[in-house]
Amino acid sequence: MESRNPAFRGNAFGRQGGGYGTPPVEQLNEMYNAPSYAPPAVRPMTIDDVVVRGFLTLATLIVTAALSWVLVPSSLTIPVLAVAIIAQLGVWAFITFGQKANAATVITFAALYGVMVGIVSNAYNDLYHGVVFQAVIGTALAFGAMLAVHSLRIIRVTPKFTRFVVAAGFGLMGLMLVNLLVQVFGPDSGIGIRDPSNPMAYVFSVVAILVGCFFLLLDFDSIEQGVKQGAPEKFAWYCAFGLVLSLVWIYLEMLRLLSYFSGRD
Repeated sequence: MESRNPAFRGNAFGRQGGGYGTPPVEQLNEMYNAPSYAPPAVRPMTIDDVVVRGFLTLATLIVTAALSWVLVPSSLTIPVLAVAIIAQLGVWAFITFGQKANAATVITFAALYGVMVGIVSNAYNDLYHGVVFQAVIGTALAFGAMLAVHSLRIIRVTPKFTRFVVAAGFGLMGLMLVNLLVQVFGPDSGIGIRDPSNPMAYVFSVVAILVGCFFLLLDFDSIEQGVKQGAPEKFAWYCAFGLVLSLVWIYLEMLRLLSYFSGRD
């Protein structure tokens, strides 16, 4: 009985060289000798990739920080800062938990981060003239020192060291959150970790700067391991993202610590 499927009707199976017949010998030979499918090669990441992407990310942050410093009027400082922080946290979460680090997301994050850094820096410079320049120099020195420490293997990044640094980072952020809540619902001094009249504030800032420097060591180790293990080129954007986070952390804490030693203008 003839099949109702039009593909199987008539003498389709007896055709040679047609769509459904047995292929001729030449065609079989071509199919047999054809190279097997291989996915397109992905170029491995290099140090130059990280340098270029890190420079682009940091340059974006600096440009937007300078623009926000100059263009945002004092009357709009709070709303612009609030919008920038909320948007920045959203992009940060998308990159971190969604594993979506690429040129668009990292550059967008850097631009939003720069708006926040510019507004905060402007406020500090108005109160403590010259402290921003000092903080920039201090951050650059910290970066150079950690690069030397990593290159000379003075501190080795081990799993135990990594767990310690990550735990310390979460601990510091937890203390800052508690301090903020106490300031909102209690005394302005909070728990004392941001009160210039309290010695605990000096200790907290120094510890925060050290933890930021340790995060730089983790970043350097991730870059080194990524290059050794042949990580794909796009991993360089994750490296640039991490470096900017660590550098801004150090810069902001350096800014606050130096302000403790500066007289108000």
